[in-house]
Amino acid sequence: MAELNILNSVARQYRASLAMLRQTIDACPESLWVAPEYPNQFWHIAYHAVFYTHFYLHHTEADFRPWAKHKPDTQYLARKIETPFSKSEVLEFHEFCCAEVEARVPVIDLEAPSGFPFLPFNKLELQFYNIRHTQHHTGQLADRLRNAINIGTPWVRPE
Repeated sequence: MAELNILNSVARQYRASLAMLRQTIDACPESLWVAPEYPNQFWHIAYHAVFYTHFYLHHTEADFRPWAKHKPDTQYLARKIETPFSKSEVLEFHEFCCAEVEARVPVIDLEAPSGFPFLPFNKLELQFYNIRHTQHHTGQLADRLRNAINIGTPWVRPE
């Protein structure tokens, strides 16, 4: 029973974290989406955040299957990507990732190893790590919105 409550809490935190990321994507105008003055363009940070949320939801690194429209190396920041993903594409991937949360979180064995050899902790800590990573980049994007065009994004409470 306790594990079910923990998994429910984990799913709620993923939902809230991804909703906050969604707000930043929705609020971003096209001019900022691909603004060349930023080494990591807005779209790239948003895509990176969704990619790794999806990646770490998998049982193991070997089990990972990228989103159908993924382009090689687009998940890595600080790389020049010639053709950015559009906002509608990143939102499509975001929706896909939200569905993955609903499918994968309820069946996580929280005591199992992370499944990623470079992350030496269990699945419970992996969920904290993953949500924290999403929020880190969401904060970057929210700050960019505030500084570049004076748009704020509100806090999302878990539902």
